[in-house]
Amino acid sequence: MRVPFEELCRVLQSILVETGFETRRAELCARLFADASRDGVHSHGLNRFPRFIETIKNGIVDIHATPELMGSHGAMEQWDGRRGVGNLNAHASMSRAISLARSHGVGCVALRNTNHWMRGGNYGWQAVEARMIGICWTNTMPNLPPWGACEPRLGNNPLVIGVPRTKGHVVLDMAMSQFSYGTLEAYRTRGEQLPVIGGFDLKGEFTCDPGEIESSRRPLPIGFWKGSGLAMMLDIVATLLTQGTATHQITPDVLQETKLSQVFIAFDLPSGDNDALADRIVESVKTAAPAGKETARYPGERTAEVRAENTEKGIPVDPSLWQQVLAMCGESAGK
Repeated sequence: MRVPFEELCRVLQSILVETGFETRRAELCARLFADASRDGVHSHGLNRFPRFIETIKNGIVDIHATPELMGSHGAMEQWDGRRGVGNLNAHASMSRAISLARSHGVGCVALRNTNHWMRGGNYGWQAVEARMIGICWTNTMPNLPPWGACEPRLGNNPLVIGVPRTKGHVVLDMAMSQFSYGTLEAYRTRGEQLPVIGGFDLKGEFTCDPGEIESSRRPLPIGFWKGSGLAMMLDIVATLLTQGTATHQITPDVLQETKLSQVFIAFDLPSGDNDALADRIVESVKTAAPAGKETARYPGERTAEVRAENTEKGIPVDPSLWQQVLAMCGESAGK
């Protein structure tokens, strides 16, 4: 079934207000969840919402807390998220990085003691819509084994890079595992195998079975040892810049995961024909000879297509999940 974007925002906002959110904060929080589902990232949109509500009920997320400035070093600032709402903290941090970039050319906000930011791509799109280059990443609980090990000690530490472009923003949003746990869950729920090898089964063999990977807790790092190394470096840099918590110090439980360390960077583009420069790079990729039926895509191209379709037709939702969410605010499925 499909639900209009505005209705999804309204229902989620209603639930958040009933949970105790101030109306304006509830509106933004709801929209960030809806944006993720509208853009096709269901695992960190509506699908994640009931779990988010659980983290509020169990005291992990403080819905009233807002970030506090802890230190300033020119174009770089350190903030304490005070275990507040993860997507609101992240949105505020990228907003502040953009503001710093307008003054200094570059702005960096290092945020500690925060919660899951949900869909990281939201903040890359936030930057490019402000005509800024945006880079951000977060550490996570340990859920990715280092290359050569079978025990999770690294986080899948999502990394987002966005470049503004009039003909279509270029936004990369990726975890350090070949498939995020949210994506594994989505494939398993649909009863589908992964399109490529995504990790190891309980016997230590490569597999495309998402359920086997969830059970073994051994997703495959992107680029094998290279992804493992990048995951570690992102954790180290985030921890040092924030003076916050590293992955090995974070509780390995999705309902207890908190005190994350995140970095948000914005670059104000220098004067010049930036669109033309970016367009030539994109065009060189798009005109590459196809290896199969599909042509090459640039990061964010598919997102823009899905966004347009779902804005027109409504956002695809699982009927049972939608019924569950409606029940949270006392609405009937037929309303």
